Amino acid sequence: MTNQRLASFQTAFQNLQLLPLVTVEQLNKFHVEYGTEILEELEHLVEDCSPDNNKIIFTGHRGSGKSTLLGQFCRDTQARYFVVFFSISDLIEMSDVNHVNILFAMAVKLMEAAEERQIKIGSKTKKAFYLWFSKYTRTEASSVDSSIELETSGEVGVNTWFVKFFAKLKATLKANSVIREEITIEFARRISDLIDRINDIASVIQAGCGQEVLVVIDDLDKLDLEIVDRVYRNNINALFQPQFRIIYTIPMAATRDMSLRGIIQNATNNKIQSMWATKLFPRGEDRVPNASPVAEAVQVFEKILYKRISKELIAPEATQIMIVKSGGALREFIRLASLCCGLCLKQLRRTPDNQNLKITPDILQNAIKDYRINLTEPLGQNRYQILVDVYQNYLPQDGMDQDFLDLLHTLYILEYRNDDLWFGVHPVVQEILQRRGLIGAEG
Repeated sequence: MTNQRLASFQTAFQNLQLLPLVTVEQLNKFHVEYGTEILEELEHLVEDCSPDNNKIIFTGHRGSGKSTLLGQFCRDTQARYFVVFFSISDLIEMSDVNHVNILFAMAVKLMEAAEERQIKIGSKTKKAFYLWFSKYTRTEASSVDSSIELETSGEVGVNTWFVKFFAKLKATLKANSVIREEITIEFARRISDLIDRINDIASVIQAGCGQEVLVVIDDLDKLDLEIVDRVYRNNINALFQPQFRIIYTIPMAATRDMSLRGIIQNATNNKIQSMWATKLFPRGEDRVPNASPVAEAVQVFEKILYKRISKELIAPEATQIMIVKSGGALREFIRLASLCCGLCLKQLRRTPDNQNLKITPDILQNAIKDYRINLTEPLGQNRYQILVDVYQNYLPQDGMDQDFLDLLHTLYILEYRNDDLWFGVHPVVQEILQRRGLIGAEG
């Protein structure tokens, strides 16, 4: 006999792993409208681009919903632009990302999108592109002539060769560190050759479809800060040389480094769009007894949760506590819900007859306890002091040093904005500080 409660929690647990929403099916099933103002601002930034000022930086906390929002933005603008939206993690091992392989990945995705959308490209030009890709990735291209000939004649199913070619090429880039290093060494010395190839591909696409090119590169915001610094501080000019619109993502913490922010502002002419944690309380009001979070924000979080988990599986009071304990960070909210589902699945496997089991405040507290212990492990004395300073003053006492940026990058500290920019300590991290007697229990 099927354990219906177990099956329901298994489905909920699987749904809660889907972040960001990528496929059309996922979006149709789970999407909740949010970030309308940010979408509008991005649209303005893209529309107001000029040939000399057409690069945009999109930043925000990891897991704040940027990827889902960017996906929606790309769908909304695809009638006006030839949009190519991809995650750098799909092509390059994240620990090995650099400016050269970002640009090489861009060339790959542009050409792949041109094939998928059947953009007409002259046979000689297309052959040159494929031989170029083949040379630097050691990808077999011996059938390129016959495949282009079949395509030109309208042969049905000719795209099979191109699909296989790009599948092999992308797998090579992702898995073969030797190939990535060879590409990096080759083009680091002559980056203009790589830029020229990218611009050539973009030009034939624009000529073939009559739309200007817009490339959006996601998940650069998930890179370690050391890699981000190397990519953007030292090589931003190379990244900004392609002659079409590009949206690059970057971690929130990186834009709080004063010198790096200055470099980015200068390079983009201040075309930076940020996405902050959702403000559940005005500054300081979360410490007022019985304070109620902002109703509009609560409603959005409720909609997001109940799209993924049936209301009958969670007590309403647990939902409200979960929202507050997330600190307004979407990823943290989904993480807590997922941890609760995991605890319920374990309990149902031990006691399968408990068909009335649901997520209660007690189960949520157990999930928070496990998460709190996990968050405690990497903290040292200096970071405790930074957290206390931010809790008390909403800013770090000694400025935004590397320890502060690391805490911001890993969501121990959250950034908010209304009429002013301010920072808060993650509510679960606040519990760590309270248990160590570093702040009062009122927080």
